[in-house]
Amino acid sequence: MQLTAPATSGPDPRPRTRDADGMAVASFILGLLGLLVLNLFLGPIAIALAAVSLWRGTARRGRACLGLALGIADLAVLVAAMEMSHTVSWSL
Repeated sequence: MQLTAPATSGPDPRPRTRDADGMAVASFILGLLGLLVLNLFLGPIAIALAAVSLWRGTARRGRACLGLALGIADLAVLVAAMEMSHTVSWSL
């Protein structure tokens, strides 16, 4: 009878990469969604998720870079819309 778990060869690096891949996809989706609604909140979240996924070494590097670019575009759209409406919030 064995009371302990069998020894493993070492920590599995796949969960970290899989988490980074998920963050890259989430960054892309939130950045894309942020162009339409809630860009003040979704833009910085997309930027942060993309940065963390790139730092962790995602296999979906292109998707993370697109999420980063879309997050920055979200904030640029917010600034442009605020300048056009001359208010702190935007409405077209």
